[in-house]
Amino acid sequence: MSYLWVTIGSALGGLLRYAITRLTLTYSVGFPFGTILINVLGSFIIGYFGTLTLQSGRYPASENLRLFVMVGICGGFTTFSSFSLQTFDLMRSGAWGRAFANVLLSVVLCVAAVAAGHLLAYRTVPAQAIAETAQEEYTG
Repeated sequence: MSYLWVTIGSALGGLLRYAITRLTLTYSVGFPFGTILINVLGSFIIGYFGTLTLQSGRYPASENLRLFVMVGICGGFTTFSSFSLQTFDLMRSGAWGRAFANVLLSVVLCVAAVAAGHLLAYRTVPAQAIAETAQEEYTG
């Protein structure tokens, strides 16, 4: 049953990614701002939801719900493969500065978004906020 939840979540995440990509096309000419936005949002969501729904937390969620959101929706929504291709294309076209900016912004902003989501969830519902088991941790 867990495979079904991941599949449904992935489809929803992919649909959301496509919609946001289409909405940001005019801003993403020459630089993949849409991909960065998607990865930052997905990073925030996984940090926030993952912290709120730990088994030892205030709002423990079932394994299927965590798989649906964290592996399915976030996995289908975020775009590391798109990020990699866009970075490679920037490098291949000689736009090394933009390629470096894409890598730096994506990594820094996404790690910061996970931290912000975690911190917001932790401050909203103070409880143990560290995954205690491998099942609680998203390992993709």
